[in-house]
Amino acid sequence: MATHSYDINDLKRLMERLRDPAYGCPWDLQQSYQSIAPFTLEECLELIDALEQHDYGHVEEELGDLLFQIIFYAQLGKEDGWFDFDSVVARITDKLIRRHPHVFHEGQLEGVIEEHSSLESIKANWERGKSLERAQRAQMSVMDDIPKTLSALARAQKLQKRAATVGFDFADDEAVSAQLASEIEELRQATLTEKAVEIENELGDVLFTVVNMARHLKVDSEAALRKANRRFEGRVRAAETAARGEDSELEWEDSDRLDERWKEAKRKERTNHDL
Repeated sequence: MATHSYDINDLKRLMERLRDPAYGCPWDLQQSYQSIAPFTLEECLELIDALEQHDYGHVEEELGDLLFQIIFYAQLGKEDGWFDFDSVVARITDKLIRRHPHVFHEGQLEGVIEEHSSLESIKANWERGKSLERAQRAQMSVMDDIPKTLSALARAQKLQKRAATVGFDFADDEAVSAQLASEIEELRQATLTEKAVEIENELGDVLFTVVNMARHLKVDSEAALRKANRRFEGRVRAAETAARGEDSELEWEDSDRLDERWKEAKRKERTNHDL
């Protein structure tokens, strides 16, 4: 909890002080757009983790950390004469008003539209607006402007979603299931060849199709895998704890005993989830 009352202008001033050539912080003065990018990614991931853990006290802290990253970039942009925090705010506000014509009458912030639009038309308008923006940037493909730095799962989902807007998509869940079965069979056949490149390619196709299945089921594949990771980690930790409670270690036990511990960890997990 903050001990003083500060606002966004105070944070902007703090950043100016940190970057002051004469009296600022030596570390902050050495930073560039590229050098702080890894920290930005880390802060985003920490925020997502806090959200998924429903740790909302921590969410407040992580939002602040992420906001500071934005303030940092804005200060660098101001020093270079490219942009500043106010121009960033103005640009995103203008873009969101433009992309929400069903809310802001005649593109005015306080303009009210009485009639409610359907979710389908809203999504269509949103994609239409993004298409126009891509055209203005001479980006003519639906595949343009999808960041290559996204995680593989997230980028696969984005690529598929974009392709679907021009008709490249499966008709329904059953069609995706059939394709997944086909890709798994192709992977099985590839393993018989023992050719590493072919196996890698076919495994990639399986993973890509799994993401497609997740998208059709309206499941975020990245979030689903993070939760699966968390469950797996929790079960292994629970098995370790149980083993040590019996003066044992997992590496000392045979496969049957490990299987029993795994099932017990899953049972306790379900019990705790139901509480």
